[in-house]
Amino acid sequence: QVQLVESGGGLVQPGGSLRLSCAASGFTFSRYTMSWYRQAPGKPRELVASISSSGSTTYVDSVKGRFTISRDNGKSTVYLQMNILKPEDTGVYYCKSAFPPWGQGTQVTVSS
Repeated sequence: QVQLVESGGGLVQPGGSLRLSCAASGFTFSRYTMSWYRQAPGKPRELVASISSSGSTTYVDSVKGRFTISRDNGKSTVYLQMNILKPEDTGVYYCKSAFPPWGQGTQVTVSS
């Protein structure tokens, strides 16, 4: 069955960086778009970035120029490099494939 395992979250000061990873299994990873979502406390889950099977990327406006999504099809892993982090980037980050379920998420906290 489909499994997504996120890692790499943590506590970081404003202006810092983190790199999130999501290891996928149970489907042919290279054929599908992969996405990162985040959910801040009390807010709905929002789409942050997506990468297609061909490598095309899209980002929500609030992270453009700071975040980079990438994928390694040989490792069935998608990454989110997050730079110049801001307190408003705080939340639980989830990766998502074309299939259910969601992963367990990884907490990112940006605070001084």
